[in-house]
Amino acid sequence: MKHILLFLSLVLGTVLPGYAQPLPDLRDVVRKVDAMYRSNSSYSEIAMEIVTPHWQRTLEMKVWTEGMKKTFIRILSPKKEQGVATLRVGSEMWNYLPNVNKVIKIPPSMMMSSWMGSDFTNDDLVKESSMLDDYNFRYVTPEKPEEGLLYIEFTPKENKPIVWSKIVEAVRRSDYLPVWAHYYDDRGAVVRVLRFTDIRQFGNRTLPSVMEMLPQNKPGNKTVIRYKTLALDAPVSPDTFSQRNLHSRE
Repeated sequence: MKHILLFLSLVLGTVLPGYAQPLPDLRDVVRKVDAMYRSNSSYSEIAMEIVTPHWQRTLEMKVWTEGMKKTFIRILSPKKEQGVATLRVGSEMWNYLPNVNKVIKIPPSMMMSSWMGSDFTNDDLVKESSMLDDYNFRYVTPEKPEEGLLYIEFTPKENKPIVWSKIVEAVRRSDYLPVWAHYYDDRGAVVRVLRFTDIRQFGNRTLPSVMEMLPQNKPGNKTVIRYKTLALDAPVSPDTFSQRNLHSRE
């Protein structure tokens, strides 16, 4: 009888006392995490605080996106970086440096390099790689699992220019919102930790409004991204995602 009840509970998706709660469809969870801050289009205003033991600075910027393939970022302040812009369309990415009036194309080999001296990479900011498409993934159980969380291990697919040997991410079972992500090098050591905090309502979507990146090999360093505004499905001109727009100051 116990085996019959357990079988029925798994088929019907119910939970019986003494049995573990069925896991949600993994692809659905990863798909939601992958597109968490994106929709058909979006507009956001972001503050990025870069902290080191010797100095710190805050970049104010505007960000436009279209689906998962297009991103445009323009820095508004401080004055030294004002007008610097980043454009990503598909697998191609460019940076515009107004001080020398030059557009630089970023090769795929540089996607994992630091963006503007922060602890986030070019790929982190423009999301060229996709957790759903570029990684294999599976549920895992850590030594000390926390109640209410799901744990997912991501490993890069072959021939993908990704430097992490794996990523382990914890998400809330209730709504699949991420709590933290640990990035591992090829020796199995955690090299950086990303924390998601300050959950807020943006339109009809609930999201972490703060992301804090902590490099484990640089004591005292961290980079914090704060979403000040986020408008999902906001109208965005197609001209936004053009190289001509890199030179604009609007």
